[in-house]
Amino acid sequence: MKDHLTVVKHPLVQHKLTMMRKHDTTTGEFRRLLREISQLLAYEVTGELPMTTRRITTPMEEMDAPVLAGRKLALVSILRAGNGLLDGMLELIPSARVGFVGLYRDEETLRPVQYYFKVPTELGERLVITVDPMLATGNSSVAAIDLLKEAGARNLRFLCLLAAPEGVARMKEAHPDVPIVTAALDERLNEKGYIVPGLGDAGDRMYGTK
Repeated sequence: MKDHLTVVKHPLVQHKLTMMRKHDTTTGEFRRLLREISQLLAYEVTGELPMTTRRITTPMEEMDAPVLAGRKLALVSILRAGNGLLDGMLELIPSARVGFVGLYRDEETLRPVQYYFKVPTELGERLVITVDPMLATGNSSVAAIDLLKEAGARNLRFLCLLAAPEGVARMKEAHPDVPIVTAALDERLNEKGYIVPGLGDAGDRMYGTK
């Protein structure tokens, strides 16, 4: 991918995102919309996967048909909210390998604290797509990419639902080689580090917690 930031303007993405932003959208509807929008965003973030051909037989004749090349890609969820994007993407890419990075944000410092890390083998030979609905301060995202690079990942992309300018700038400074795909670039962060206008806490809205 050439651009560091890609904002997906597809009408279905934008419509579903608006429904997710509404404060009175139910937990069940929020999860459904997130699963649907994740598949549309997955279409964008996987648009340049390497291809090869395989000899197959159709009901009519043999042909050399296009198939994905190389190692199966890896999807890495930043827990817990990343699982909402992960679930939808796995429906589209069921053969993907899956990893998890457990990070929570210290509410005083806004810095990430790691509590879990489990990823597929041979990351250096895979496209690694890291998913988290919100790119806010960028601290958790940068920390997750740091860990993945330490584990050998070289070809990385970051997929989120919403991004703040501060988070995009932080990622570009720390990891300029990692393209970001998002459904919207919002205005700013508030004093508590939440995206504005945003949609609230994605994890709480997804799981019905406070």
